[in-house]
Amino acid sequence: MFTIDNMSSIPVYEQIVRQVEGLLLSGQLKPGDPLPSVRGLATDLGVNPNTIQKAYAELDHRGMTTSVPGRGSFLREDAMEQLIKFLNENALPEFKNMLRGMQVAGASNAEIVDFVKKILKELDAEED
Repeated sequence: MFTIDNMSSIPVYEQIVRQVEGLLLSGQLKPGDPLPSVRGLATDLGVNPNTIQKAYAELDHRGMTTSVPGRGSFLREDAMEQLIKFLNENALPEFKNMLRGMQVAGASNAEIVDFVKKILKELDAEED
């Protein structure tokens, strides 16, 4: 279910967070589903349990999970809404700044739209 790219510049805990988000968006994880135990996932991935705990703490901070003492972490019933809220507050401003940077660098709106379409095609190809 989870994989880690040790050669990636993205920290391991963030890779786990992004994978949980992706699994939620794809429907493979559903609200109310439990996340793997910290120790179990750490063993499966060959990482320090503190790394998994950091990922789970970030998911909790984003409002997507809830922890039940002695039982583990679970996706909240409103996890999808919380994820969309987080993306609207964080990812969209970054995307807007990237597009602004492209404009400042001299790219036309048509070139920017073509660039976004190209990325969307790449993302679609990754899903196939």
